[in-house]
Amino acid sequence: MKCLVWGAGAIGGTMGAYLARAGHDVTFVDNVEDHVAAINKNGIRITGPIEEFTQHVPAFSPAQLSLTWDTIMLCTKAHHTEAATRALLPHLTHDGCVISVQNGLNELTIAGIVGKERTVGAFVNFGADYIEPGVILHGSRAATVVGEIDGRISPRAIAIRDAWRDFDRRALVTPNIWGFLWGKEAYGAMLFATALTNEPIADALALPQYRNLYIALAREILAVAKARGVIPESFDGFDPAAYEPDAPAGAAERSLDALVVHNRKSAKTHSGIWRDLAVRKRPTEVDPQLGIVATIGKDAGVAVPITRKLVKLIHEIEDGVRPQSLETLDELATLAPA
Repeated sequence: MKCLVWGAGAIGGTMGAYLARAGHDVTFVDNVEDHVAAINKNGIRITGPIEEFTQHVPAFSPAQLSLTWDTIMLCTKAHHTEAATRALLPHLTHDGCVISVQNGLNELTIAGIVGKERTVGAFVNFGADYIEPGVILHGSRAATVVGEIDGRISPRAIAIRDAWRDFDRRALVTPNIWGFLWGKEAYGAMLFATALTNEPIADALALPQYRNLYIALAREILAVAKARGVIPESFDGFDPAAYEPDAPAGAAERSLDALVVHNRKSAKTHSGIWRDLAVRKRPTEVDPQLGIVATIGKDAGVAVPITRKLVKLIHEIEDGVRPQSLETLDELATLAPA
């Protein structure tokens, strides 16, 4: 596969390095000049418990690009999707595609710019962090899925899946990519809740006093998905059926236990959301990930009060008016059913 990886951070840097090592023709684009310079000087270094290696990959800033590609993997943060898609558009061939390798429902934004026929969906759940210029932590393996946004099993989706198996041999192609994306929205809401504190993901999810909160959050998101006609998919311990109001007693708790087990296996102990707030001191993806769910929910007539409150609390932490603490999580938990 010949591809342009737009955004060489945690997701793009990890996948691009593996693909290049396997012989695929990979080019990086990133707007962090120090990161681009480090990659061009020393290669991109992948560290962590999975593998340790350095791979030389050409890297450019957006202004330096002049060629076009049939395949562009968009790996930016969700709130940069619109700007990045408009910037990459001159570098996308007429019959090429943009793959949204991101968190959120960004395929909606991308399709509005490049067209539905040139948009491919993807779901990734592996753990990774940008550590410093030229260095990425690959903390865990997890679900890696690609699919057409109209549900077709197309030759290009199969080709992408086949290439991505050089990153993770379990990579899948699916006719229900929206099911995976909405499932990740529900799980992602839990991760945003854990980021209200300084607790590791696994520890926060294991705390019994917040189980009702996590379950209620997931139910809000999944109710919006249901109103959209989406059937959410399971992955890495997250079982959407377990959070249905009529699920068997204890099903949601068992799913949370499975998520705790999954996260304890990862060298990435905290979410990227937490890292944005606590380490990098920058805005999170809360609006395009959860704010959009609140908007879609309103249009569908589905109330999501806990999700709306969570968005507000994340913004208060971003603005420096509220700390990351269990007390902040307590504030959210006041909205959860007893």
